Parts: sequence; C-alpha cells; structure tokens
Amino acid sequence: QVQVVESGGGLVQPGGSLRLSCAASGSVSSIFAMGWYRQAPGKQRELVAQILRDGSTNYADSVKGRFTISRDNAKSTVTLQMNSLKPEDSAVYYCNVNLVLHDYWGQGTQVTVSS
Repeated sequence: QVQVVESGGGLVQPGGSLRLSCAASGSVSSIFAMGWYRQAPGKQRELVAQILRDGSTNYADSVKGRFTISRDNAKSTVTLQMNSLKPEDSAVYYCNVNLVLHDYWGQGTQVTVSS
C-alpha cells in the first residue's frame, strides 16, 4: 500500500507560476514512476509529466518547455514546477505513483489560471 498526499495548486494569473508537490509513504521501495495527470471538466484525464526511478522524464507536448518535474527518491517526493501558465492549464491535477502493476493516486488539487 502507498499513501499519496499532494500540496500546492490554487489560482494564478496567465503567465504566472505554481508549484505542486507530492509525497508518497508506505511501500515506497517499489515505486517505479511518479508523475502528474490532470483532468479538466468534460475531458479525459491526461498525463502531464512523469519521472522514472532512473530520472528519465516524459512530458505532454502542451507543457514542454514550461513545466519541469523533479523527484527525490530518498524522500519519495515529486514536484511539478509550472511556469508560463495558460488558461488551458486549468484542471484538477492528480499525483500518480506507479508500482508497475498498481497505480496509486492523490486526492487531486485544483489549478485555475485566470485573470
């Protein structure tokens, strides 16, 4: 079992920045990947960014060059730095912890980009 706790999010103006953090606890030695997904109203949940245990990363095309994901394996935490935010980035962001055969999710945190 893995527990996932998120923090961060909120309201920001277009062009602004936010940082999301996620901490995993429990069976963390088996974590393969950690990442962030988002879901906007009426849309499917989509991958935003993912970082594997070896440090390799994957980003959605829509966030490349604006978002940066980082991970601290020793602390089992993952951070998403979001810069140059756009209104279309508004969504509920979910932290994902992947143990290859099982996924664990955080409760979600709202990000709203609006003037």
